[in-house]
Amino acid sequence: MALRARALYDFRSENPGEISLREHEVLSLCSEQDIEGWLEGVNSRGDRGLFPASYVQVIRAPAAEPPPPARYANLPAGGFEPLPPPAAFKPAAQQPPPASAPEPFPLPPTAGYPFPPAPYGGSYQPSQGSDDDWDDDWDDSSTVADEPGALGSSYPDYEAAGGGPSGRYRLSTRSELSLGSRGGHPAGHPQPPGGGAKSSATVSRNLNRFSTFVKSGGEAFVLGEASGFVKDGDKLCVVLGPRGPEWQENPYPFQCSIEDPTKQTKFKGMKSYIAYKLVPSHTGQQVHRRYKHFDWLYGRLAEKFPVISVPHLPEKQATGRFEEDFISKRRKGLAWWMDHMCSHPVLAQCDAFQHFLSCPSTDEKAWKQGKRKAEKDEMVGANFFLTISVPTGPGAILDLQEVESQVDGFKAFTKKMDESALQLNHTANEFARKQVTGFKKEYQKVGHSFKCLSQAFELDQQAFSAGLNQAIAFTAEAYDAIGDLFADQPRLDLDPVMDLLALYQGHLANFPDIIHVQKDSW
Repeated sequence: MALRARALYDFRSENPGEISLREHEVLSLCSEQDIEGWLEGVNSRGDRGLFPASYVQVIRAPAAEPPPPARYANLPAGGFEPLPPPAAFKPAAQQPPPASAPEPFPLPPTAGYPFPPAPYGGSYQPSQGSDDDWDDDWDDSSTVADEPGALGSSYPDYEAAGGGPSGRYRLSTRSELSLGSRGGHPAGHPQPPGGGAKSSATVSRNLNRFSTFVKSGGEAFVLGEASGFVKDGDKLCVVLGPRGPEWQENPYPFQCSIEDPTKQTKFKGMKSYIAYKLVPSHTGQQVHRRYKHFDWLYGRLAEKFPVISVPHLPEKQATGRFEEDFISKRRKGLAWWMDHMCSHPVLAQCDAFQHFLSCPSTDEKAWKQGKRKAEKDEMVGANFFLTISVPTGPGAILDLQEVESQVDGFKAFTKKMDESALQLNHTANEFARKQVTGFKKEYQKVGHSFKCLSQAFELDQQAFSAGLNQAIAFTAEAYDAIGDLFADQPRLDLDPVMDLLALYQGHLANFPDIIHVQKDSW
């Protein structure tokens, strides 16, 4: 049976990742083992999160048969224990467990259990399907490119919006904080009524288990829990450049073109898809890849490199996937994405990326072998940080205060740029819409008016009016042509700018999590 607990006191959540409790409420627990005095579970309203372990009592007795529905017709979902008589109320420590009180109804399936088996700190696993299903048409299903918020965990991300650490408890892992008389509760949390405090504890972990710092493996690395053998080929070298630390440049730079999108079929024409021709300059061998291959690669890179911004792929489209305009726009977006990947000193040398570029399109066995190898990579999460090799010697030791100042400055810059990019994107799209529809329509209305005037003059058969009629008709055609130019102009200027801006917006969406990992590691 599912683990359950009964709330002994009211508790009001004050931070992201916590849930509120009501006295006598019955909750479902994810695990009976507490995390520095905190448990995770689901309350009767279906909210999932953390709450103090000392505020609840684990129900160990098996659930009894539910009582007749008529007697508890008004019982809310999740169930409540009958309230004790006010006059007979005693502190929880003095009350014997009720002998005849019926067990509450179990939580309905919609309350959030059975729970996913993902542990705390578990990294995102994109939905690749089995190797046998690799040829399924993924273009019809949701992907990581459609759901950026899914990255990092199968649970909701409780980080505060805007990238700031506000609203979170962060206890230093280097200078441990002794809670002492707080009895294991962070500052600002009330003690359970009537005492109930646990013995003093020394906390060295981030209490928010949904933190990006925890999910990325950064906390486990700082606490010395990472273990793995790093091969020479897995090492990522940081060097001192003219502007400070930077990734070591790729000694063998290359480029890759994406051309000739073609519609192909399989299963005797039952399924159709678009394949793109890729030609890497360092191999010279062309390969064909579908969008689902790009999507798989994106998922692998986003999981492996938690402190590197992997640009987002062009968005998917449910309808019109085979329309010429959509295919052309997607190809351009993939070309922007590929240019960035090839120019990055770390991403360009990743084994998964090289497998993506070099594996022959017709060798399905080799593709699956490389795919399995990438998905079983052990240098992810906390182990990823073991692969980073930092410089030594004079000038290699950085001033922590200066680093913090630069990170704060970069954080302010990315926030302002994100706001500006959103504003520009909205303004440009609105302007392009007006050019395609409003401006064109207005110029055509003016042209139509001149055309009507010309037709009126044609009724006058005087010889001297022929030239005037022709001039008016030419003016009508000129206005029509100007309207067409307005409608076509966004394709020549605004659309390319918006496509490039979308790539930068993907980076700006990644930076808050990367900054969290950096700041929480201090």
